[in-house]
Amino acid sequence: MPRSLVPLLASAVLLFSCSTSNPDPVSDNPADSADESTKGTEFVDEGPDHALVYTPDEMEWQDGPASLEEGSELAMLEGELDEHAVFTIRLRFPDGYRINPHTHPGVERLTVISGTFMLGHGEEFDLDETTPLEPGSYTSMPPGHPHFAMTDGETVVQLSSVGPWEIEYIDPGDDPRARAEK
Repeated sequence: MPRSLVPLLASAVLLFSCSTSNPDPVSDNPADSADESTKGTEFVDEGPDHALVYTPDEMEWQDGPASLEEGSELAMLEGELDEHAVFTIRLRFPDGYRINPHTHPGVERLTVISGTFMLGHGEEFDLDETTPLEPGSYTSMPPGHPHFAMTDGETVVQLSSVGPWEIEYIDPGDDPRARAEK
């Protein structure tokens, strides 16, 4: 084949492979593959409008959310718990703090910063069925996954998800908000 035809042939192959007649175009964008029932429900994490940097001394601790028993503390690192956006919080619990079986409507991503977070799965609290998560441990739980926890020593965890953050206790009597209303 004459060398002068090689570039022409290569161009023709490239042009043919990029043809718009391909019935199954490939896209890396998940929104492109969404069917009509999910259009408009995509979520894009645009991140903060400026860099967020915290040293431990700069974190502002406050009482934990009303959905947790008294004694927990919360430091808001990014976002807001009640908005449809990414948020990251730190939760600090005293030794022996118990979180009864519950679920969340969204994914829960949790990293243990200090202490030991005893994590169990299921609708019944059973300390013998927990996994001790020590500093550096990570877990990610899907929406609706029933789980429970207890702390061994003062424990700090970092939790990230997409809000709004909600917690639904398996036994409504375990919900401190319900007891506060009485």
